[in-house]
Amino acid sequence: MRFAAAERFEHGHDVGEIARRLAVTRKSVNGWKRAWQAGGAEALASKGPGGAPCRLDEVQLKTLGQALEEGSAAHG
Repeated sequence: MRFAAAERFEHGHDVGEIARRLAVTRKSVNGWKRAWQAGGAEALASKGPGGAPCRLDEVQLKTLGQALEEGSAAHG
């Protein structure tokens, strides 16, 4: 969607029109436009998933996975 918006920016389309056509908020389109103006279409590329990195080790992840498979009833 960001690259579709960039193409529309190049053609001078209105932010509101882009938001409607892509079914996103004007706030998102405005943010994309600022990034596009600062660094072109390349600036709109995904930077990967956000958030903090997982701090669980392999054993903890395996234990968690098993508990989730067993369900909440099994764990009170």
